[in-house]
Amino acid sequence: MAGTASGTAGPSGYRSVVWLSGLACGVLAAIAPGIATLGAGLLAPGLVALKLDQEPGRPMARTVLTCGLAGCVQPVITLWNTGQSFGAAVAILSDPATIGIAWGAAAAGWLMTQIAPLIIRAALEAAALARAARLRAARGRIVEAWGLDDKAPDHPPGR
Repeated sequence: MAGTASGTAGPSGYRSVVWLSGLACGVLAAIAPGIATLGAGLLAPGLVALKLDQEPGRPMARTVLTCGLAGCVQPVITLWNTGQSFGAAVAILSDPATIGIAWGAAAAGWLMTQIAPLIIRAALEAAALARAARLRAARGRIVEAWGLDDKAPDHPPGR
């Protein structure tokens, strides 16, 4: 069994996945060299991100690869419609607009992984500050309505 007691894949399980992935890539390159060449060229930024991302679950690499795949749809359709030859794949890859779109989509995925946490943090901070302001205003209204001393401690003594 390739798992550990916690249910996660152990080192031998990871090696099996890497081996099977390599085998699948080899089979794809042998059966459809045009699609393999086009995929390797257009998804190069995603492959680099996959190699560099060391976080568990590889969130940056998954986002870069997903966005890069979105940029590969039209070139793959074009290759499919032109006969899936190696020459057609090289011709598609030699078009700067095609590379620019696919790599730009991958770059957008990377940028999203860098900016999204900052935007989320800013939104949560703004929501927390707004809630604190609402609570202070409500406290002020309660103090005024009950005629309490605003200088009194927030909690009774002994707590």
